[in-house]
Amino acid sequence: MDRYQRVEKPRNETPIRENEIRITALGRMRNYIGYGMSLLEENGHDEITIKAMGRAINKTVMVAELIKRRVAGLHQNTSIESVGITDTWEPLEEGLVPLETTRHVSMITLTLSKEPLDTSSPGYQPPIPAEEVKPAFDYEHEGVALS
Repeated sequence: MDRYQRVEKPRNETPIRENEIRITALGRMRNYIGYGMSLLEENGHDEITIKAMGRAINKTVMVAELIKRRVAGLHQNTSIESVGITDTWEPLEEGLVPLETTRHVSMITLTLSKEPLDTSSPGYQPPIPAEEVKPAFDYEHEGVALS
């Protein structure tokens, strides 16, 4: 592919809802956790949705688990899917034709809710035991650094 260059296309992303968090591989976990907790505790949302693709999936799972350990009684529903992304490549030399390649990227959507979710869903997890939940200020005093 050294004789081609990728053409950047405008993304047709869906708008981000008020109670939705989109995790990237470059973002800081501390920021995502703080924002998720503020949505649940200060902004009055009963449910948040956390989404990620590709390399950010493992960070997303960690963020959700840490929020569940700071906010009591959160039900979780997880769904995974594969999204096809088409890249267009323009030739750098004459005589070559433009190319289109499709790559499949994994995507995860985690829903954390104070209200019970669909227990028949294969991705459902009940709330963790109350003795495993510590309020946020307990973590701050223990000196746990989240990056």
